[in-house]
Amino acid sequence: MTAGIVGLGLIGGSFAKAYHEAGHRVLGFDADHSTLSFAMLSGAVDEELTAENISSCDLVLVCIYPQAAIDYLTAMAPHIGPHPVVIDCCGTKRVVCAACFPLAREYGFTYLGGHPMAGTHNSGFKYARANLYHNAPMVLVPADFDDIQLLDRVKHLLAPAGFGRISVTTAQSHDAMIAFTSQMAHVVSNAYIKSPTAGSHKGFSAGSYKDLTRVAWLNPTMWAELFLENKDYLMEELDLFIENLQQYRDAMARDDMAGLVQLLDDGRRRKEEVDGR
Repeated sequence: MTAGIVGLGLIGGSFAKAYHEAGHRVLGFDADHSTLSFAMLSGAVDEELTAENISSCDLVLVCIYPQAAIDYLTAMAPHIGPHPVVIDCCGTKRVVCAACFPLAREYGFTYLGGHPMAGTHNSGFKYARANLYHNAPMVLVPADFDDIQLLDRVKHLLAPAGFGRISVTTAQSHDAMIAFTSQMAHVVSNAYIKSPTAGSHKGFSAGSYKDLTRVAWLNPTMWAELFLENKDYLMEELDLFIENLQQYRDAMARDDMAGLVQLLDDGRRRKEEVDGR
């Protein structure tokens, strides 16, 4: 198999290392040529991905910001051809899919939206690792949900990454869910750490602090783009969260022991409902 990887940061670099480790040929591209050179010196990338060789790929994974992914595929569309399966790996799907589904139809290449549900707070090729996706979920957004042969082909092409589960959904459903499961966590973590008290936490913090603040360490430019592209769903989640927080604050302001116990028990039971013990 020949895999083309566009963007050699944490996400793309981990794909490159996974496919290389599995014995496949890897073509890579990064806007920062020093990153590409380092990836080639490390052996994770065999050669540069170009307009001349992209059509030889079996799979092309586009692992860059949403607008950059649209711009890249718009420029490369005339060169891709019918053989490769192209999957973007952006964190939101509506904007990218709306631009790239028509592009794929116009130029005759195969395109799906995708979102590998894995990562760390670190970014860059130096933090990439071949096992990043082992047992992680992968979300796919196809143009045609009835094309079972294509979905089987895609699962085979993605096998070297080691995903534990592949889900198929719409761009709209993906973005509504990701606003809650991912984007909200980053907003809350990033806002929480701004307390002046955070500067004195050492010696007083343990697992709960670490869990809640881990994703405050983020890439501001990338996450700002994702938040704005998905602001309708994200703002709905934020409004509900603020409303729920106000209930806890009001109960404390009233010294309402029974009410506060009820709120906490409601949250405990909800956690049990959605995740089990």
